[in-house]
Amino acid sequence: MSRYDQPYAPGGFQVIPPAIKAIIMINVAVFLLQMTPLGEMLTLMGGLWPVGSHKLGGYGFHIWQPLTYMFLHGSFGHLFFNMFALWIFGAEIENYWGTRHFTTYYFVCGIGAALINVLATIGEPYPTVGASGAIYGVLLAFGMMFPDRYIFLYFLVPVKAKYFVAGYAFIEFISGLGSQSMGSGSNIAHFAHLGGMLIGFIYITFKRNEWAVAQWLGKLKGPKKPNGPTLYQGGRSSGEATEAEIDAILDKISSRGYESLTAEEKRKLLQAGRK
Repeated sequence: MSRYDQPYAPGGFQVIPPAIKAIIMINVAVFLLQMTPLGEMLTLMGGLWPVGSHKLGGYGFHIWQPLTYMFLHGSFGHLFFNMFALWIFGAEIENYWGTRHFTTYYFVCGIGAALINVLATIGEPYPTVGASGAIYGVLLAFGMMFPDRYIFLYFLVPVKAKYFVAGYAFIEFISGLGSQSMGSGSNIAHFAHLGGMLIGFIYITFKRNEWAVAQWLGKLKGPKKPNGPTLYQGGRSSGEATEAEIDAILDKISSRGYESLTAEEKRKLLQAGRK
């Protein structure tokens, strides 16, 4: 049984990787600012306002809001559960993708979710705040990366990640349709959640296709011809990676992600994995 079939426990290379640590710290700092006399103005200007809301007494949509709304939260519970979910589902993803790739993905999902939410809430008078759009993108990534990993629902019921994510998406879709049909009475941005998952799916699919094309092109080029005879040292080909080299490659993946590897490093890692 592979380790991807095991119940999920945060860990990997770092328990709290750098990007997640920074995101949590910034969100907590901003929430503390929201508790000061500046908080009302901060939320007013930084929240994600629908287009046309200024005509209904709101602040109105501005270009910076798809970024700033992700760092504002309506309550301590809102902040806590978002940051807890970010750590639970995001730690292993960042460890595998690398900090730079994970950070890009997080903000692409958050900003993409904001734009979809703006389209879905045109003419409404209330702003949206919270990192939930980006968090749902992270949840989607976990379900796509580890589809058969078990998540214990309410700490009791084991559910595979792919079904857990699909269930959440279905609930958000039905809830979003319900809130639209009954008017804007809910303070939950269902379409921002769905938007984060949709953008995350598009992003991951694009990256996978990009990698598949790169592999296909590599096969077309064929293996490189050696410049000279293969040398053997102690039963190991000179082209094979040593244990120290593999450790260094794994450390590089941990800090900068798989995409940071050179073609030679990828070849050595693949060769070592076949043994």
